[in-house]
Amino acid sequence: MQRWLHLRLDAPLMAFGGIAIDHVGPTRDFPSASALTGLFANAIGWRREQGSLHQALQDRLVFGALIVAQGRLLTDTQNAKLEANDRGWTTWGRPDERAGATYDSPHRRRRDYLADHDCRVVARLTPGEGPDLDALAAALERPARPLFIGRKPCLPSSPLFAGWVEAEDALGALKALALPGRALWPMTFDAPGSDLADLRNWVTGLHGGSRRVCEGRLP
Repeated sequence: MQRWLHLRLDAPLMAFGGIAIDHVGPTRDFPSASALTGLFANAIGWRREQGSLHQALQDRLVFGALIVAQGRLLTDTQNAKLEANDRGWTTWGRPDERAGATYDSPHRRRRDYLADHDCRVVARLTPGEGPDLDALAAALERPARPLFIGRKPCLPSSPLFAGWVEAEDALGALKALALPGRALWPMTFDAPGSDLADLRNWVTGLHGGSRRVCEGRLP
């Protein structure tokens, strides 16, 4: 039997990200591997530029997720007129600014959120360098910085650390929660799976590949 960290992701608004195209930022129903890595790293107090630490944590992360209450999709459309000297804050180390000779057109962004979504996560770490499960649990209970679920406005409604469960694998850990709902877990050899593009290359900041997962309903 293995020990699994149980997280409750519950908030008025949350966003799990997805494949962004142009100014459109979608959200998945389930948290991605990169989103959970970022959540843990923020709780520990790592900086964004510590890519090797983030990458090592993501490489060790094994998890399953269960939707207890399906949230409704909420879309936030943002329009801002940027003048020639206006700058925008970014996460990649340099300000965003307008280019070209005309500034009459607005700067547009669209971001999707899940409203009143309740998702549970069971997670463990494979052996390797870095924090262990107890360190992650301690960081979630006393985080180095304020925690948010996906985007900074998405503050959790309750403590994220919800205890421990024991099971042989991620599906067994999800069943141990004794909650019905739609679930996602790593693919096993005796079940059909699909590719999920939710990995990040934390050193380059780009898409980092896919993993094989299974999806189904738990009674």
